Amino acid sequence: MLKREIRIIAWDDAGFKKNSAEVLLVGAIFRGAEFMDGMLSAKIIKDGMDATEKISGAITKSRHYDQLSVIMTDGITFGGFNILDIKRLHESTGLPVIAIQRRQPDMKKFLSALYAFEDSAVRKQIVEKAGKFRKFKKIYYQAAGIENKQCENILALTCIRSDIPEPLRVAHLIASGLSGESRGRA
Repeated sequence: MLKREIRIIAWDDAGFKKNSAEVLLVGAIFRGAEFMDGMLSAKIIKDGMDATEKISGAITKSRHYDQLSVIMTDGITFGGFNILDIKRLHESTGLPVIAIQRRQPDMKKFLSALYAFEDSAVRKQIVEKAGKFRKFKKIYYQAAGIENKQCENILALTCIRSDIPEPLRVAHLIASGLSGESRGRA
């Protein structure tokens, strides 16, 4: 049985300028969908390969770590093409990971864009390892370390004000506010 106040941390990136070297990530910690319990942050290299380590490190060093049950993310790319390895994040934290997107991406177009990077083969492997997209109502998700039914129960519990889970919606508002002005559409 799913607890209504399950502890969730949801991550999104702040906006960034083309010439930015680093990008801020914001992790909003929630009890279910009811209220925010805390916040974490980390900086990653724009178009780098450090999102997995930075998010994992921020979580495991946090005083909230022992209370957390789930990690949510806004997709698997942050700060341009800094690709999150959801399987490795699950393994390094021991927490299930749910990567959520409003729309299913055009994978052919996405993978084609990766070829601009010298390490495109590594990035492509991480993307493919994330698995196929599943649909829940109007959103899409990929998951690691959690069964689809349990994942969808968590999404049903947390999608209360929009199609996007509340912890992720708030992480998006905070992240976009820190880079200028908050706006919707996580």
